[in-house]
Amino acid sequence: MNNPLKYFAELRDPRVERNREHLLEDILLIAIAAVLSGAESWNDIAEYGEDKLE
Repeated sequence: MNNPLKYFAELRDPRVERNREHLLEDILLIAIAAVLSGAESWNDIAEYGEDKLE
């Protein structure tokens, strides 16, 4: 299986540089994985990301 992050690598990040704590492609991949796992809100997505941190 190809690395799914390569599909997001070419996206332009609209955020201000000083406010970037995480890579855009990481945020998108976590959000997609969280929604596929049943997340229904931004809080659910954040909780999913924190649970999978390790």
